[in-house]
Amino acid sequence: MKVLGIESSCDETAAAVVEDGKRLLSNVVHSQIDIHAEYGGVVPEVAARSHIEMINPVINKALDDAGCTWDDIDAIAVTYAPGLIGSLLVGTLAARTLAVLHGKPLYPIHHVEAHVYANFITEQQSPLDLTLPSKQPTFPMLALIVSGGHSQLVLFRDHGDYELLGQTGDDAVGEAFDKVAKILGLPYPGGPSIAKAALEGDAYKYQLPKARVQGSYDFSFSGLKTAVLRAVQREVGVDFTYPSHQLPELVSERQRVDFAASFQRIAIETLVDKAEKAFQDFHPDSVVIAGGVAANQELRRQLSERLPITIEYAPMQLCTDNAAMIGALGYYAARHSAPTPPQDLEVIPSLSMTKTAWKSVVKETT
Repeated sequence: MKVLGIESSCDETAAAVVEDGKRLLSNVVHSQIDIHAEYGGVVPEVAARSHIEMINPVINKALDDAGCTWDDIDAIAVTYAPGLIGSLLVGTLAARTLAVLHGKPLYPIHHVEAHVYANFITEQQSPLDLTLPSKQPTFPMLALIVSGGHSQLVLFRDHGDYELLGQTGDDAVGEAFDKVAKILGLPYPGGPSIAKAALEGDAYKYQLPKARVQGSYDFSFSGLKTAVLRAVQREVGVDFTYPSHQLPELVSERQRVDFAASFQRIAIETLVDKAEKAFQDFHPDSVVIAGGVAANQELRRQLSERLPITIEYAPMQLCTDNAAMIGALGYYAARHSAPTPPQDLEVIPSLSMTKTAWKSVVKETT
């Protein structure tokens, strides 16, 4: 079964063709990072306009790269939640239109849930050359989902049957990386820039706190971000009233890399602490990480050291936003649920993955 995946939830316009939920036939991503870097973050209206320009060329290239015509495509899967409303509308409108024109079943996909399914892609068609896992994860599966908008621990018992164990109560870890990068004068996006700077820094130079939260598997990163701000202000000799956007000009290169390394260590330890506890409590058969922060090498290193299980990681190209993960999850959605009539599909900019359209049973912790 060949599924065309379409992703446009934020600032990447992407399309991919995935066969049987595991074989990647094409993967096309048009990134807007260079556009938004000028503003230090994603500008929603600019993102939507870029999607409008690129959605058709990206879809056409995905079909061409896969060697497919519309006769070969069995279904369309598209991100409908969560994300920027303008961006979501562009992708879903394209998918709805194509589903009607070509008579293809349409499956709405939750973006955060889909990140997990990047780990289910184990085969690829030439000339793709990704370093893929050797086998698919098995259930029960513990998923650590970490990105600019989400930090969650989820226990999957099967496709579509999962329990949200914990999540962030404030900033997602990727958002904290972006904000700390601004404080230090490092470029957007913050995750890669902090990770690069941290390679030159002393991760134990500055002692930063880990948040104490009520939920056993919950996260909090707002306090850590503020602690970095206050520590930088003290280090450069100004008080708490000094504007954060003026701090970078006072920070030396040595201070910059040491703060980057110290922050990254504590942020990653916070994630791994909770993942380790969940592993000990639930004894899953497999562990996966998903989302943009899953590309962080320090996260991969700490998890491999602290969990007594072999973890196979999705390639970097499938950790950030892409349509391969949409197509992979689309295959399993097609196996477990009926398609959505194109005229009934609506975007939902803010939607928990515990309320996705195609699951029949969900257990949510409170």
